[in-house]
Amino acid sequence: MSWWFVLALAAGCYAFKVAGLIVIGDRTMPPAVTRCLALIPAAMISALVAMNTFSSGQELVLDPRAAGVSAAVIAAWCKAPLILVIVLGAAVTAIVRALT
Repeated sequence: MSWWFVLALAAGCYAFKVAGLIVIGDRTMPPAVTRCLALIPAAMISALVAMNTFSSGQELVLDPRAAGVSAAVIAAWCKAPLILVIVLGAAVTAIVRALT
């Protein structure tokens, strides 16, 4: 992949955002659409985490990454600080990899 391709994709993404602002303008979106749009970032991040945790190439795998993500999810659920969630997830992954 060349840098020109990356820059062209970035310019295209920016153009789509600007086009959306121009087309919609000052009009307000219906409340149902606004609520749905607010949920998209969380859904995308969840999908990316799940894909990177449970896949290796074209295969589904269950490896130490799953244990690390599980520990991080539990820590986040217990409302631990973000840095602790990250360090705990990395530490559990490293420990499980060392033991297996």
